[in-house]
Amino acid sequence: MKIPYNRTKIVATIGPASRSREVLTGLFRSGLDIARINFSHGSHEDHLETIELIRELNQELGTSVGILADLQGPKIRIGDVAAGTIVNEGDIITFTINEHLGTREKVQIRGYDQFPKDVAPGELILLDDGKLQMRIVETNKKDTVQAQVVHGGVLSSRKGVNLPNTSISCPSLTEKDLTDLTFVLSQEVEWIGLSFVRKAEDIVDLKKRVAAAERKSKVVAKIEMPEAIENIDAIIKVTDGVMVARGDLGVEIPMEEVPLVQKMIVKKCIDNCRPVIIATQMMESMINTPRPSRAEVNDVANSVLDGADAVMLSNETAMGQFPVLAVQTMQRIIEHIEQLDYPYNSFNEVEEKSETYLFDSICYSACFLADKTRANAIVGMTYSGYTAFQLSSHRPKAMTYIFTGNRHLLNALSLVWGVRSFYYDKFESTDQTIRDVSNILKSKGLVGAGDIVINTASAPIQEKGRTNTIRLTVIE
Repeated sequence: MKIPYNRTKIVATIGPASRSREVLTGLFRSGLDIARINFSHGSHEDHLETIELIRELNQELGTSVGILADLQGPKIRIGDVAAGTIVNEGDIITFTINEHLGTREKVQIRGYDQFPKDVAPGELILLDDGKLQMRIVETNKKDTVQAQVVHGGVLSSRKGVNLPNTSISCPSLTEKDLTDLTFVLSQEVEWIGLSFVRKAEDIVDLKKRVAAAERKSKVVAKIEMPEAIENIDAIIKVTDGVMVARGDLGVEIPMEEVPLVQKMIVKKCIDNCRPVIIATQMMESMINTPRPSRAEVNDVANSVLDGADAVMLSNETAMGQFPVLAVQTMQRIIEHIEQLDYPYNSFNEVEEKSETYLFDSICYSACFLADKTRANAIVGMTYSGYTAFQLSSHRPKAMTYIFTGNRHLLNALSLVWGVRSFYYDKFESTDQTIRDVSNILKSKGLVGAGDIVINTASAPIQEKGRTNTIRLTVIE
């Protein structure tokens, strides 16, 4: 069975509905690129089984599916609530940081001891993705906060809390995150998602911890807080990738702002050669039905047309009834757009004042030459991944094939738009390497006699330096 390959990548969350060998194999064969493991749920034992199975399947199927370990972050929740609790408009509720079984009069806030000190009268408290709304009336700045219900409803145990008007003082990495991070680094996953990022320093702190552990995991900044939008330029510059996490983001900021914020972040990420994922509620109907809504199809299509590197499935594959069908459906939408009306060859501007201007210009020129010669492929050699990120940012119509001797990078590049990676570790001479990779692509049926290929490499190639060479090759 031929595994489909799209330029826009698919990230799928692995959970109870999809962690079996049978279902996970179905996801791989349907076009899965990155497996997301959500550390808000499950045990380390569960996650270890999933990670080992993903790596086994990569070996069996010859795929390069990467792993995104998504840390929970400072997710604020209410405590347990008595069954059947309903709050109505106008009710006064006391929120406490102390342990308490919730009632319509008093509810516990878990995981946020600074809550009474951080909030102020007039600010909003949103529960259960905004289904319930309260406005703060009073805080004793110690352990309790009083709020009046604006929009009521059923109050259920352990629902999430959003504070759209509050500057939260929780650290980005909680004690749970640090424990999970130790496990994640021991498994050498390709990508680590940092939740509720607010400033660039949050990313820098995590990257220092990764470096201290002598690991190569790359970091994805999850954008779901107003502060992150305010600091987006600084965050993009220090992170390796970005996720537009529209679930919490759509509650933390006015919902009508989300579409333009999404487009703005995608453009900035492309400009800075950072892969960007669009996430949350993309095909939520498919949790319980075998077909998405027309609006969801349009959402996926528009995210692809915006230029996102990847689109993500959450509960659709983690908990849904049709995980494999959800990936297949998303794959068909992407394929249709890319075949008929994708804005290829957008040519990201090269920053003239950049320290890497000369090397970036080589990648730009390779994509420009590929367009003008109608080349079938652009082939890059890289160990760090820099060339792959640069080539991808120009969204070339020619297929992008990356060869690397870095096995960890092999799977990490599965998140990057248009990039298909192969392991190659000879690098004896530029001429020999170009002949080798051409023969590899030809043997796999990816290029044929007469096809034009644009090669980028460093010369001398054995030094693995910066890309400084472009060569046009006609396949014999």
